[in-house]
Amino acid sequence: MRFAAGNFVFGFIIVLALALFYLWAAKLRKSALEKFAQKELLGELLSRFDYKKRFMKIILIVLAITLMLFALMRPQWGFHWEEVRRKGVDILIALDTSKSMLAEDVKPSRLERSKLAIKDLVRNLKGDRIGLIAFSGSAFLQCPLTLDYGGFLLSLDNTGIDTIPKGGTSITSAIKEALRSYEGGQKRYKVLVIITDGEDHEGDPEQAAEEAKKEGIKIFCIGIGTKEGDLIPVTDENGQRLFVKDNQGNVVKSHLDEASLQKIALNTGGVYVRATNAEFGLDLIYREKIARMEKRELEAKMNKHYEERFQIFLGLALSLFIIEHFISEKKTSRSIS
Repeated sequence: MRFAAGNFVFGFIIVLALALFYLWAAKLRKSALEKFAQKELLGELLSRFDYKKRFMKIILIVLAITLMLFALMRPQWGFHWEEVRRKGVDILIALDTSKSMLAEDVKPSRLERSKLAIKDLVRNLKGDRIGLIAFSGSAFLQCPLTLDYGGFLLSLDNTGIDTIPKGGTSITSAIKEALRSYEGGQKRYKVLVIITDGEDHEGDPEQAAEEAKKEGIKIFCIGIGTKEGDLIPVTDENGQRLFVKDNQGNVVKSHLDEASLQKIALNTGGVYVRATNAEFGLDLIYREKIARMEKRELEAKMNKHYEERFQIFLGLALSLFIIEHFISEKKTSRSIS
């Protein structure tokens, strides 16, 4: 026998406390009755009361509650094997980790808001494999495609502006890294989600998108930031908050560049969404587009399913409550012939 909810074992403390309460209450009642009347008169007044039956009722109640507790612990014995097939698509998330993602025109910052949205997406995944690419001036596969969502989230937490040493933003390198990650697979079931402010400083992202299209990769783009832009805050060695400046000493303002992201998404059969503080758009893309794509079998395995037996204990507890209800505390009168 095994228990699927063994944490309810602490409930036996309540059962023990209940039993002790009944004993204390019985002793208190007896003491109160002795103060109410003399022993001879008390015996006559309670001549039709059966203490044994009351004790029996208490035992039945305690036993019934104990059995209900066993039912809550979900006792299981016996099992059967069941084949579980997991189907889904492969989703690579390419997350911009350049310094421009520190801008706070989307709260708490572009980067942190993106990470929160990715975590929300993972909670809704049902069988899809997911991987993470971090990119700025170059790209790196931070987490390969996996069904281990916990491992993916750990990699996501460890991703920041220091993940890629090379500065700048290269969407091209992110797409090429995705091509390498998908290399050799079927030309279906492949998704790349690029989350960036769209300011590509090198390469040809549209040409890279054409290569991705030939390999059957659909690219969905999420632009984060505002057209008005915002300053890029950084912290120096002394913990002082500063803003990024260019080589001429002018404060840099990062703007959202949507045009290239729209072309990349459109050319590969994906969609472009602009993230806002109210609606990021990643859940919308998954729900309306990715979740409706053709899925392939990613995993098939045999799972051992134990048989639930809580019904037995619940039925016994109910029976004891019914029996207790029909037990009278009065003594049965006997007729004399």
